[in-house]
Amino acid sequence: PHFIYSPSIMNITHTHTVSDVPISIDTRHSAVAKAAIKAGADIINDVSGGTFDPQMLPTASSLSVPIILMHSRGTPETMSKLTNYSNVVEDVASELWDRVHDAENHGIYKWNIMLDAGIGFAKGYEENVSLLKHGNGKLRDLLQDASMLWGPSRKRFIGTIVEEEDAKERDFGTIGACLAVTCGGGGTNDEMDGNKEWRRGVGCHMLRVHNVKAVKQAVMVMDAIHKAD
Repeated sequence: PHFIYSPSIMNITHTHTVSDVPISIDTRHSAVAKAAIKAGADIINDVSGGTFDPQMLPTASSLSVPIILMHSRGTPETMSKLTNYSNVVEDVASELWDRVHDAENHGIYKWNIMLDAGIGFAKGYEENVSLLKHGNGKLRDLLQDASMLWGPSRKRFIGTIVEEEDAKERDFGTIGACLAVTCGGGGTNDEMDGNKEWRRGVGCHMLRVHNVKAVKQAVMVMDAIHKAD
């Protein structure tokens, strides 16, 4: 394969020499993932959850690097028609567990696996907001506190809420979505009643965003407030 000579791979090589910030390669192709890791990338991010390329999970296992497995259904061309769920939180959790088990069967250690609920992938408006509401509650519990990445940034459901067609103008709405899942998410009244300790951030370990500065500042302020006496 000639992926090693692609501009993206060359950029990884350059970035790796000037920065210690972890680099994630977003790909469904095992050959690209392998070339990127060899060039200096640190994490594989597969939006197909390792289902598109049968060599992806064996490759990640052989490289001994973390892999992010995202929930989706079908292909980019068909996923918009695959949004029927009996219970989106339970169904997504179950399907993600299938991916975890498959990864473990290929020799990937659980501590090298991060999960992504796949906001905007094979989900409609209601499914997206429900997952974000329960991300730090029911979904977190069903996934047994697995490491979670969330990527609501500039997604269509935000545009629906704030009535903004231009994705680049959805950064303020993105902040709201990110804070919802990092500050504890939501749940039913019964889930939030009683003396349960407030769940701070344990349902979200990483955010994928476009406007890094804006979201970082918002999360820092939220965290400082909730850590205060």
